[in-house]
Amino acid sequence: MVQTIKKYFSQYFELSVWTGGLLALALMNPATGDHYSLCIFKWFGFSFCPGCGLGHSISWLFRGDIVRSFNEHPLGILAVVVLLQRIYTLVKKRTVFLTA
Repeated sequence: MVQTIKKYFSQYFELSVWTGGLLALALMNPATGDHYSLCIFKWFGFSFCPGCGLGHSISWLFRGDIVRSFNEHPLGILAVVVLLQRIYTLVKKRTVFLTA
């Protein structure tokens, strides 16, 4: 019983995190300037970060501006595809889990 509860919670938690993250990026205004950043590279003063611009890229993609999305970060489109596939997999597993 405890294993079943842990399995359900872990799948539900991960699904919530990915869905909430994509929703937050979809609602974010990518045209705003600098904002608070969780980037550890910026905290330590590095000018290059392999992930910077990814959030803006995803946000532009949700607004339908593919060119701007690619200009912000070339892997933004791939990140959305991967995250949507993971969300789909989690929903599918959760649906099977609930019907069993």
